[in-house]
Amino acid sequence: MSISNKTEETVVIKEVVKQVQAGDTYAYTEIIRCFQKQIYLYCYYLLGNKEEAEDASQDVFIKGLENIRQFTYSVSFSAWLYKIAHHHCMDLLKKKNKGFRFWTGFKKEQMVEQSYESYHYEDSIHQLLEKLNADEKRILLLRSIEEYSFDEIASIMDLKPATVRKKYERLRKKLLKEKKQGRGYYERSIKTEG
Repeated sequence: MSISNKTEETVVIKEVVKQVQAGDTYAYTEIIRCFQKQIYLYCYYLLGNKEEAEDASQDVFIKGLENIRQFTYSVSFSAWLYKIAHHHCMDLLKKKNKGFRFWTGFKKEQMVEQSYESYHYEDSIHQLLEKLNADEKRILLLRSIEEYSFDEIASIMDLKPATVRKKYERLRKKLLKEKKQGRGYYERSIKTEG
């Protein structure tokens, strides 16, 4: 998405948020349309299961609608929505596994029509994510895939921006070390600029 399209979408979302806060709950469908795929993918990568991610993303949008009147622009609307998703998924993981063993025994689904290269890349991504701890996974997903700033990630994860920067820098070094050891295609997964 280009910068101008992102700006236009931000303006549209601000207007929709105002409408929903004023009582037009039907306008919330536009928010769902804009963020449905991203929130689902975020939940999927945290939970590791399609059905759980679908349920979780629905719950996130319901919680968003229930709490939208409390939303203020101290952060972007998308960061606020991701924060809801983050906390919801963490609650689900705590209930599911008190020891926080993320994705143990995670079964990768294969698509019949998927090419070998894209399957190999997807498999490499899953292997990468299995080696990361919970904070590293969340930071990687929010920074590299969703392209959030360190301040936005800090807000979502209830951390200080400096802490997020340090964790991200350690994560980059860890992934680059893996790459040098010839263990995968991770270079497309990390954002190299600070």
